[in-house]
Amino acid sequence: MDAGTIHAIWTVILFLSMVGIIFWAYSKKQKARFEEAANLVFADEEENTTSSNKTTGVDKL
Repeated sequence: MDAGTIHAIWTVILFLSMVGIIFWAYSKKQKARFEEAANLVFADEEENTTSSNKTTGVDKL
């Protein structure tokens, strides 16, 4: 096996991996999970706003 053959095999392996990842990312099974992950940022903001409404023990003048 020469270097050209090894490079060709490696290219095919990487291409098939990329196609597999694309199919996985756009599959309908993953949509709900990705939407939930996308909304985690907003859930964190809701928790921070409720905790920031509490007094910290420092009186403001």
